[in-house]
Amino acid sequence: MIKEGNIIFTIKNTDLKLLIDAKKSRFMNLVFVRHGQSIWNLENKFTGWVDVGLSDKGIQEAIKAGKTLIENNFKPEICFTSYLSRSIETSNHLLNEYEQALVNEINIIKRWQLNERHYGALQGLDKIDTAKKYGEKQVHEWRRGYKTKPPLIEKDSKFDPRQDEAYEDIDIALPLGESLEDVVARVESTLNEIIELSENKNVLVVAHGNSIRAMLKTIENISDDSIVEVNIPTGIPLAFNINNDKITKIGYLGDQETIEELEKEIEQQSKIEKDN
Repeated sequence: MIKEGNIIFTIKNTDLKLLIDAKKSRFMNLVFVRHGQSIWNLENKFTGWVDVGLSDKGIQEAIKAGKTLIENNFKPEICFTSYLSRSIETSNHLLNEYEQALVNEINIIKRWQLNERHYGALQGLDKIDTAKKYGEKQVHEWRRGYKTKPPLIEKDSKFDPRQDEAYEDIDIALPLGESLEDVVARVESTLNEIIELSENKNVLVVAHGNSIRAMLKTIENISDDSIVEVNIPTGIPLAFNINNDKITKIGYLGDQETIEELEKEIEQQSKIEKDN
């Protein structure tokens, strides 16, 4: 079953103008996939920019996403990933489901702007333990609030991105902690690049819960208050059609029950009663 809704926007420089369209389309040329379950997703830790790999379940989710896209006749020509291993590993497992000749022709583009939201000093902490210490309400605000930043890390600490050689060539200040509003701002240029390329190519974007939420906020014109309730399940393709500066949302490709279960898991991650 596919969730459906239709979005149109006209691209003008960095401005994305959105309208609702009554027509529906099944032709996909832009697909977002959140990486498969990571090891720290499994352990229920705040991950952010910490570079952890996929769990066994995450690998299977990535493989299943590849099979789903093949079943829906989506042949990617460009694949965007973040700089983080869980995004890159997911794209690798997903694309390996395709014939090698097709994979060899895919243009892989890595953008640090697609990284997960930087969770600052929360990174590495257990979500339930953090909720017990600071209260569920505060942790929910840190996790889901649009404008709220988490406690920042100290500059030059082990989680400072500048300590990672992967970012040594980036000549702008990198975050020590981010709100979702910050992520919306940093993904803007990459989102415009993705949209422009999708006009003529099939584009796959393998990213993270919050970087995808940030892009959907712009694409679907979601309000600051409503974005708090948007959850992105791991490993489920989310498809759009782009045609003549118009975007039509096709929806998630997968079993509705599975999608709802995964969304509920995300909601429960920092609820103390999960331990009971």
